[in-house]
Amino acid sequence: MAGCRASRGSWRFLTEEEASSLNAICEQIIPADEDPGAAWAGVVRYIDRQLAGHFQEHQKAYRQGIAAINRLAGRRFEELDAAQQQALLKKAEKDKQLAPFFNLVIAHAMQGFYGSPRHGGNRDWISWRMLKIPISPCRGRDHYDLTKGVKA
Repeated sequence: MAGCRASRGSWRFLTEEEASSLNAICEQIIPADEDPGAAWAGVVRYIDRQLAGHFQEHQKAYRQGIAAINRLAGRRFEELDAAQQQALLKKAEKDKQLAPFFNLVIAHAMQGFYGSPRHGGNRDWISWRMLKIPISPCRGRDHYDLTKGVKA
């Protein structure tokens, strides 16, 4: 079992090459400016975790979509300069075959950037800090002291 995991490196679903290309795509969707972008926030880590879990139905779309983007680039997407990457993604956005994949990546990138870090993205609550949203490490969970008020 350990030998199988080692072939993927640190990724649960994506290969190293897919993760690298997807990271560059996500960085174009949520670029760094005065605040870190998708790459620093770990958006691809989020997407990878979800593809191994809740997003399993999208695994084929990601495999085929990343490969199609790289084919359209004529090499690996991340090897293009920023202007070439933007132009290619504008083309993908209008392409009937690639648009569904690109829209899926946009949706998942936003979830990974703005969601809770417990799901693998939004490292150090970066998007929440940027938006000045109070940090709540256990959002949606109440903590109960079960030792109080317990009748024997």
